[in-house]
Amino acid sequence: MVQRPKVLRTLPALRRSLARCRAAGETVALVPTMGALHEGHLSLVRLARRKSARVVVSIFVNPAQFAPAEDLATYPRTFAADLAALAREKADLVWAPESVAVMYPEGFSTRVAPGGPATVGLEDAYRPHFFGGVATVVAKLFIQALPDVAVFGEKDYQQLKVVTRMARDLDIPVRVIGAPTVREADGLAMSSRNVYLSPAERALAPTLHRVLVDCAARIAGGRPVKATLARGRDTIARAGFRLDYLEARHADTLEPVRSTRDGPVRLLVAAWLGKTRLIDNVGVG
Repeated sequence: MVQRPKVLRTLPALRRSLARCRAAGETVALVPTMGALHEGHLSLVRLARRKSARVVVSIFVNPAQFAPAEDLATYPRTFAADLAALAREKADLVWAPESVAVMYPEGFSTRVAPGGPATVGLEDAYRPHFFGGVATVVAKLFIQALPDVAVFGEKDYQQLKVVTRMARDLDIPVRVIGAPTVREADGLAMSSRNVYLSPAERALAPTLHRVLVDCAARIAGGRPVKATLARGRDTIARAGFRLDYLEARHADTLEPVRSTRDGPVRLLVAAWLGKTRLIDNVGVG
């Protein structure tokens, strides 16, 4: 019989459990999630298991990273299925605050405001509230769990870079690890929001990844970045997407780049397909 992970609903319970792990000399890995787990999330849990003796998965739909018009109320919530999946992956603890007030109690007024090139443009241009909400909740999770390592997916590449810089700048002693994007057989990046796609939209959605791969190959082959991205944007728009951005950035700093001479390049894209916003990214070369 598969044993389910222990579910912790209050901060004192979390700290007691983790104190016992540390007293036994065990290392701890944290995998922050908003639930609605899919194979991409589970790959993070498996990586965390390889890096640490104990694995904590947080499940918390963070209201601070949703704007009023976004999908907070309808965001998928599949807690029972999530627990069953985490049991199969042998996660040890699930940190699932019993209410939003556990994370943001009455009178809560302190927020983390990330800065630097990693926050300029891309998601920040379309969701200016987003990284403040992410940085605040992740800082709280790091302080609550005090993990040795924390694992994030590269699908949310800008988020990974913002969180890494935040932990470094605030001297939070956690090693942030990025895990490769997990994809469907047709290349679509796995995402909890993919369930919003209609059958016709789902068939079209892998176009985004195909355009990214084509652009990356052209740039790696010496084609100009500006012209290649213009071609890619046009292809995405003609396919029926409403494009937010397709950009080339330095893979480490996320500063804009004009060519591969500026350093390692990452291509990042966000586009709407119907009512669903999809994001993806690939490296060049």
